[in-house]
Amino acid sequence: MFNKLKQYKDMRSDAKDMQNALSEETVHADVHGKVSIVMDGNQKIVTMEIDDEYMTPEKKEQLQKDIIECLERAQTKVKQMLITKMRSGELNMPDMGGMM
Repeated sequence: MFNKLKQYKDMRSDAKDMQNALSEETVHADVHGKVSIVMDGNQKIVTMEIDDEYMTPEKKEQLQKDIIECLERAQTKVKQMLITKMRSGELNMPDMGGMM
């Protein structure tokens, strides 16, 4: 039983280390140069910039669409970055061995 508790504690520590490492990685996405987002490896938005020309009621619908598209692009880039880092060995998932 104590072995399982130690495994659980080690797994949590590994997960926290991975989360900290991912917080230092960022990706950039933009749509038409009008909306841009910087997102960290934990998919937290670090910055968002919106071109002033979108800040009118007439362009609200287009702005909403472009923000959604930009978020989707950033999330895709984060996923691609994670896959690349895991394949290269730079990032290892916490070992779940024996916990399930």
